[in-house]
Order: sequence, then structure tokens, then C-alpha cells
Amino acid sequence: MARTGNGPIRRLYDWVLSWAETRYGPAALFVLSFAESSFFPIPPDPLLIALALGAPRRALYLAALCTTASVLGGIAGYAIGMGVWSIVSDWFFAYVPGVTPEGFARVQALYDRWDFWAVFAAGFTPIPYKLFTLSAGVFSISFPIFVVASMLSRGTRFFALAAFIYFFGPGIQGFIDRHFNRLVWLFFALLIGGFLVVEFVL
Repeated sequence: MARTGNGPIRRLYDWVLSWAETRYGPAALFVLSFAESSFFPIPPDPLLIALALGAPRRALYLAALCTTASVLGGIAGYAIGMGVWSIVSDWFFAYVPGVTPEGFARVQALYDRWDFWAVFAAGFTPIPYKLFTLSAGVFSISFPIFVVASMLSRGTRFFALAAFIYFFGPGIQGFIDRHFNRLVWLFFALLIGGFLVVEFVL
């Protein structure tokens, strides 16, 4: 994961990681994963990694917990976008990093052509997932498509991290920490490339 400076986001990042040292770590992971899907600025990956490194044999369970909470949080974001966005939009635009009117306009254009893949990309890559959960409700994206794309993308992301730790243990921590964003973009590019080959070549 990319490191931040000494500002409020860095302090928030450190606070998130501090939960790994307590017995409430899994509960904090669930709450963080849920909240990050609609308004919280720190993704759950750092805490998932820290908890999984502390108990590698529970890594896959922790990934399942993280995925479940994240998808439920995405559904909550969808409900906010569909039901009360006209009331809360100013607050989100002012205080939630990654949620902007310009971002909504770009996302709408993506939804017009790539609805499933737009949600999948946001759920799997470092693109702010919350921007897509909220806008999916605002623009009335098919709810089943939204849920399936969220489950597949969030599950792939978190279980991939957990699997690395489950099979390779603490030695993989530094590698993941340094190259996390590059790895997810590479995996996503390969995945999209495979589908394009199937569609246009085979």
C-alpha cells in the first residue's frame, strides 16, 4: 500500500493498524471494511494483512470476513445513493476523499457502457470503491449486477492477499507492501486482456 506523510490520513492509517494489536482486530476489520465502501478513506487491506500475518492459518477466514463486510457496505452505499443522495451529497462532496462531482460525471459515462466492469474495476483496483457504490445507486445501476460485480471483485482482491500470506507467511509482507498497487493493476490488466481475447479473437 502506498505510504502517506505525517498528516491526518497517515495518523488515521496508523490508528487502523493499531487494531491488529488488540483482540478486537477481526471486529474492527469488519467495521472498517463496511465503512470504507461508502465513506471511510482508509481501505481495509492494511489491517487484513496485519491480522493475517499474526494468524496465517486464519487468513482465508479473515478475507471472507472482509469481503462480506465490504459488499454489505457497498449495498449500504448503493442505498444511500438511491434513497437520500439529494440530502447528503453536499456532505460527501465536502468531506469524503475520492467522492467529487467530477468523479460522478466520469463514472456515469463508464456506467453507460461498462456497468459490470466499472464496478468490478473499482472493487478490485485502487480506484475509490465508495465513488462507485454511491453513484451506482444515484444512477440506478442494476442491483443484481452491482452485487455480483462487488462480490467477485472484492472477494478476488481480499482472498488474493490472504492466499499470499496463507501460503508464504510473513516473508511476503514487504513485497506486498511495496508493490500492492502495481500488483492489482497488473492482475486487472491481465484479466481484462483475457476477456478481450475471448471476445475478439476466439
